Formats: sequence, C-alpha cells, structure tokens
Amino acid sequence: MKKILLFFSELNNSDLDWFVQKGKKEVIPPNRLLIREGHVSEALYIVVSGSFSVAIESQDHKELARIAEGEIVGEVSFIDTRPPLASVRSLEESVVLSVSRVQLLAKLQQDINFASRFYRAICLCLSDRLRGTVNRLGYGNDADNIEAHLGEFGQSMISNLELAEAKLNWLVKNVRGA
Repeated sequence: MKKILLFFSELNNSDLDWFVQKGKKEVIPPNRLLIREGHVSEALYIVVSGSFSVAIESQDHKELARIAEGEIVGEVSFIDTRPPLASVRSLEESVVLSVSRVQLLAKLQQDINFASRFYRAICLCLSDRLRGTVNRLGYGNDADNIEAHLGEFGQSMISNLELAEAKLNWLVKNVRGA
C-alpha cells in the first residue's frame, strides 16, 4: 500500500475529477530532474508510473528516498512556499500528473470544502512521513511502511484506506488513458 492512500482517503470523487481535469500528464525521460533543490517548483506531482530518487545535490547527491507509482511529490514546498531541500530525479521513464501551483491555489481559495480535505490529506501524508523518519532514526519501532502499522489506525481509517486505493487506481487509469 502506498502512503498516497492517506492523501486519497480524505478526498472525494469530485476532488479526484478536478485533479484529472486540471492536471497535466507529463512523460519524464530517465535521469531527468522533476524538482531541483533550491529552485521553486511550480507544480504538485502525483506519480502515475515509474520511479524517482530524492537526493540532496549539495551533499554529493545523498539519496534520501525513492518514490514510486502513487506517491505525491512537491507537497512540502507547496505548503511552505520555500524552495525544495532536495532534488527529485527520474530513475526510469515515468509519468506524472502535474497540477499547477497557480491552479491549485485558486481552487483552494474558491472552494473551502476542497481546501479542508486537501490540507487534512497533506497533513496525514506529512505526519506519516515524520513518523517513518523518527522510526528510521531509532526512536521507535522499525516499521518503515504503512502496512506495518495499519493496526494503529482505527477501523474507520482502515475502511477509508481501502476506498482510497480504489480512488488511486481510478486516477491512475484516467491519467494513463489521457
């Protein structure tokens, strides 16, 4: 299961429709930068297929993470509007759904219900990432993925995650078909 399921668990079907309608399908060749450390990104990305490496270029390209299908990219810089601390580079030909920062900000300002769901979804993703980081640093269990700690979620959250997986599959199918 992907961490993006936490994101999709909060969104409704009309939110997903909006992402597909307003987002742009982009094919990223291998070894191409999607996000450059220190440079403001103009979009939020959902990885539809392929994989990416997240690395700090200023520290000899130290890899922090790998990102695969269904993950969201650029959310931290979207939230705090500061340049990214790391670069994101494709490891293979990949497809992303890019959503323009300008369009997303306009939607967030015009639709308070969407904004509430979107920001809660981002918070869940960032919270899960922070918990994973704390665990990797040795301050908790050695659980590095969401499956290992699903038991920590309540039954309603587990049901939401199952529905979120169906939403993710729908979005991937619609973007690939575009």
